[in-house]
Amino acid sequence: MTIQEENDAVHRVLQGDANAFGPLVEAYQKNVYNLALRMTGNPEDALDMAQETFIKTYKSLSSFRGDSKFSVWLYRIASNVCLDFLRARKNKNAVSLNQPSPDGEEMELEIPDEHALPEAELERALTREAVRHGLERLPEDQREILLLREIQGLSYDEISAILDLEAGTVKSRIFRARKKLCAYLLAYGNISDEFSSAFTKEV
Repeated sequence: MTIQEENDAVHRVLQGDANAFGPLVEAYQKNVYNLALRMTGNPEDALDMAQETFIKTYKSLSSFRGDSKFSVWLYRIASNVCLDFLRARKNKNAVSLNQPSPDGEEMELEIPDEHALPEAELERALTREAVRHGLERLPEDQREILLLREIQGLSYDEISAILDLEAGTVKSRIFRARKKLCAYLLAYGNISDEFSSAFTKEV
């Protein structure tokens, strides 16, 4: 959706047209769910958090001033909802790269590649597992900000608006999160020193 389409939908909702909220949900429900999934590490919790996000968004729509993109404002709400959930939960779940199979068991997400050699497939699987464990070990604030940057692909300014942080703080947290994740991966031999240096380099 364009910014104008978002603002028009928000205006219609505030004027009493509840159905106008539907397109906003359809446009961003996948991204909100993916963010919640990576923050909570559980598909069911992610669904609950995504639902809670849109409920809170609808109820507080009158506070949206339009001085930032609707998606940025929405991600801020989603992030806060997930953080509140994580803080309330006694035992933090791992960031999961799994999804439920039809029989209820979890199965590893695979990237289809018919031409991949078994050795390459094993290497990718080991790397995914190492990244998952590395993300688990990051502090909540570093894990959250790294997911917003690397998974959601948000800009520094957008992350700054979502988390209500100065741009310099956002950059430093991302740098520290990358460095800590790379240190873990290096310790387990999953990346090279050259890649680690490039990944942690501030742009």
